[in-house]
Amino acid sequence: MKTNIGKILILLFIQCLFFPVFAQEEQIKEAESAYAKEDYSKAISIYEDLLKTYGNSAEIYYNLGNAYYKTNQIASAILNYERALLMNPGDGDVRFNIELAKQKTTDKIEPVDEFIFAKWFKSIQNLVSADTWATIGIICFLSFIGCLILFFFSKWMRLKKVGFYLGIAFILLTVFANVFGANQKKALSERRGAIIFTPTVTVKSSPDASGTDLFILHEGTKVFIKSSLGEWKEIELEDGNIGWIPKKDVVII
Repeated sequence: MKTNIGKILILLFIQCLFFPVFAQEEQIKEAESAYAKEDYSKAISIYEDLLKTYGNSAEIYYNLGNAYYKTNQIASAILNYERALLMNPGDGDVRFNIELAKQKTTDKIEPVDEFIFAKWFKSIQNLVSADTWATIGIICFLSFIGCLILFFFSKWMRLKKVGFYLGIAFILLTVFANVFGANQKKALSERRGAIIFTPTVTVKSSPDASGTDLFILHEGTKVFIKSSLGEWKEIELEDGNIGWIPKKDVVII
């Protein structure tokens, strides 16, 4: 009898451990099936439920963005693409779909030109995710330790030189990997980006309805949150323009 109870408890433990994974996979398959049948509303509902139940996922955000795009809900599509990109900045498909969706928005904002080295820095940083940079940093640091051992304990001068120069390279790679990873983690935690979610919004010079009208933004435009004051958000556009809008008109990425 005790043996049977033990087996039952083990089976229950295994079921509790793996059931959420199986349930999630079944929901994903159901959403993919709905999408393939062009039942985009059902796919959206399932993907939204998956995010609420299991938390953030770059893949789910990407698929949800596709479903919203198919229903011509461009602001929601861009929002979810941007969230996917925030989690997986090296995904070229997400970047392509963001640009595709932006073509359907009204505002065509040209980003301010950056210094060439800043562009290179960002392009390298966005090759992979923060977790991948962390892994690269650990591998490079362990390799650096190996080079130190080679340098201090090798009897041959040639190997000492190899250990010395490779050690310098690996420690530099470790530093850069940690900087890139830290920047991406910061972007994930701060989430400064936001998407306009009203058809039109008038940007004000101050956090007040009586403030001077500066310019108008339309649904789907990406902005960056600089600060908050009550029911207002100070925003900055990619072209450098700054102003205030009601916080109800934007959704944080």
